[in-house]
Amino acid sequence: MSATAQQNFSGTRPVAPQHAFDEARLSAYLCTHLEGFVGPLTVQQFKGGQSNPTFLLTAGGRRFVLRRKPPGTLLASAHAVDREFRVIRALAGSEVPVAPAYLLCEDAQVIGTAFYVMDYVEGRVFWDPALPQMDRAQRAAIYDEMNRVIAALHRIDPVSVGLADFGKPGNYIERQVARWTKQYRAAQTERIEAADRLIEWLPEHIPQSGQTRIVHGDYRLDNVIFHPSEPRILAVLDWELSTLGDPMVDFAYHCMAWHMPFDVLRGLQGVDLDALGIPSEDAYLQRYLSRVGGRPVASADWKYYLVFNMFRLVGILQGIVARALQGNASSPLALDTGKRTRPLAEQAWKLAQTIAPQH
Repeated sequence: MSATAQQNFSGTRPVAPQHAFDEARLSAYLCTHLEGFVGPLTVQQFKGGQSNPTFLLTAGGRRFVLRRKPPGTLLASAHAVDREFRVIRALAGSEVPVAPAYLLCEDAQVIGTAFYVMDYVEGRVFWDPALPQMDRAQRAAIYDEMNRVIAALHRIDPVSVGLADFGKPGNYIERQVARWTKQYRAAQTERIEAADRLIEWLPEHIPQSGQTRIVHGDYRLDNVIFHPSEPRILAVLDWELSTLGDPMVDFAYHCMAWHMPFDVLRGLQGVDLDALGIPSEDAYLQRYLSRVGGRPVASADWKYYLVFNMFRLVGILQGIVARALQGNASSPLALDTGKRTRPLAEQAWKLAQTIAPQH
C-alpha cells in the first residue's frame, strides 16, 4: 500500500489535458511581474492533490510552484487561492514554516483562472502515515514535529499577523456545519442515508465554541514538506480551507488519521502503533494540549469534533466525485477516492450514536 501511495501521489507528470493552459502567455506574464524570473519555461503537474491543480515551473535554473483554481463550474467559496496566498504571506517569519509566496494573479485571462506562485521547497512528502521506511525513533520524531507545528499555528494571535478579518467571529462550528451541509448538497451524486442523518444530527448537538485562532483546515502528514534528512517541517502546504475558528476542531481533523482504515483511507486504524513508535491518539492530544496550554477536552466534545470532521470529509469527497464526473478533477484517482464517501458517512453516524446526551 505504501509503495503504491508514494508512486501514485509523489512527483510530477505531464500536464493533464483538462488543466492545460497557454504556457507562453504565463511565461510572458511572469517575466514582467515576478522579479528574477527568466524564461524559457517548462511546466509539469504534481501528481498529488485532489483540489487545486498544482504545477512545477522551471525557468532560468530556478523552480517555482503554481497553484490555480480548477477550470469549470466550481462550488461557491471553494478553491480560494487568494485566501491561500494571503495566509501564507501572513505567516512568513512565524513559527509556522511556509514556502515564500511571490505573487497572486486574479486576472483569469492569463491562464483561465486565478493562481499564485510560490517558491519550490526541496524536501520529503510522506503519503503513508505508518511511515514504513522509517524506524521507531524516526517515526516518533516526525509525529512530534507535526504536533509541534500545528500547536505553533494555534498559538498565533490572528491580529498579530494581520489576519483579524480572515474569518467571521463566533459560532464557528455552527457556520461550518451549515457550510459543509451546503457543499455536500451542491455536490451530491447519490443519496447516502447516513449523511442525511448527520445533517439533521450535527446542528442539534453543537458543543460550546472555544477560542478563535487561525485554523489550517486540512493539516495532515501529506500536506507538509519535511527536510530531506531531518525530522523538521520546512513548509506547510494547502491552505485552501484555512480560516479563523476553533483550534480544537482543527486538531481533531488532524487526528482523524487514527480513525481511518489503514488499507482504504491511508489511516492508522488497525496499525500496531506501539510497535511502530507512533503515539496513541490520546498521547498525541495530551502533547498538543501541553504545547498550547489548553484544558482537557470532554469525551463527548472530542467525539463530536471527530464526527463533524468526518462529515466534512464526506463533503470534500463528494466534491471530488462531482469534479471527476465533470472531467475537471485534479487527480486521475478521483473516482476511486470518491468511493470512500459512503463508508465514511456510515462510520461518522455510528460514532455519533455513541455520544451520551449532555445534561
